Amino acid sequence: MSARLDAFTSPTVGKVFKHIIAANKVLEDSTLPVSTQELVKLRASQINGCGFCTDMHSKDAAAAGETSVRLNLVAAWREATVFTEAERAALELAEQGTRIADAAGGVTDEAWTNAAKHFDEEQLAALVCGIALINAFNTANVMVRQPAGDYQPGQFG
Repeated sequence: MSARLDAFTSPTVGKVFKHIIAANKVLEDSTLPVSTQELVKLRASQINGCGFCTDMHSKDAAAAGETSVRLNLVAAWREATVFTEAERAALELAEQGTRIADAAGGVTDEAWTNAAKHFDEEQLAALVCGIALINAFNTANVMVRQPAGDYQPGQFG
């Protein structure tokens, strides 16, 4: 499989992605746990069918010490016992934030209130921005059919 557009050589894509990556660096420096950030990115990428980002974030999370059991259960987190209540709240927010078009009301008050029990305002801000950024990456990668499987942990950072 080859991409419809080479995102790695396109000057326009390069410039836009540079800004999205810079925004993501802000989130990496936040107090939102890195493991939570990676789980959220992985779940949104799974929902969006973005193979490239699913590959990237599962490998980056594993390289950072995430277990294969937890990574394998992200798609079925509701039935899994390996996630904390905070991670479960973040995953629910990520799912609802990713599926906005599917839900007439967007993110429910219940999901927001539950997340607010576990994360302070700045962590919630990082969570919201992280969900928005991964959805932007997913959309672009799915549109151009960016191939997955060859990513190496830390390749872009």
